[in-house]
Amino acid sequence: MGEGPKRPATYEDLVALPENMVGQIVDGELIALPRPASAHGRASSRLGGELYGAFERGRAGPGGWVFIDEPELHFGRDVLVPDLAGWRWERMPETPNAPFFTLAPDWVCEVLSPSTTTLDRVRKKRIYAREGVKYVWLIDPEARTLEAYLGDGRQWVELGTYSGNERVRVAPFEALELELGVLWLSERKAP
Repeated sequence: MGEGPKRPATYEDLVALPENMVGQIVDGELIALPRPASAHGRASSRLGGELYGAFERGRAGPGGWVFIDEPELHFGRDVLVPDLAGWRWERMPETPNAPFFTLAPDWVCEVLSPSTTTLDRVRKKRIYAREGVKYVWLIDPEARTLEAYLGDGRQWVELGTYSGNERVRVAPFEALELELGVLWLSERKAP
């Protein structure tokens, strides 16, 4: 006999995953993947470092944001974990001390890896649009690209695709010139 319909994943399914796995529930499906490779983590960490001073601390930049690495976002039945997310202070004046967030971020960044590209580009972007996320950035450390999108609640408008060692100003963080090459560096450079 064939299998019947799958039961929708629950939060308990996420909690039961081993610690070395990143779990999400997308459209009722449990998606569990091992932690990403170092190029992925370094690109995410470096981008967060670049944005933090200017946009959270207000050093040489406008401030007004709070950033969280790998926040757990609960949107109805969906549980997503972007690599980075940012909320404008006026929308989240105090950061809740909670294991997850229900308030959609203003900006999310997904760092692509071969196992997550389709998930991040299609399914998660669709949910971010539904939830009112205003900006999505997709970073591909292997291709050395940054794609930026602006959402209007229904669809995504591409703001631009940037690559290599370009220096760019990209919404919503156009007050800072971002040196993309910093995201791809694999070796340490002396200060």
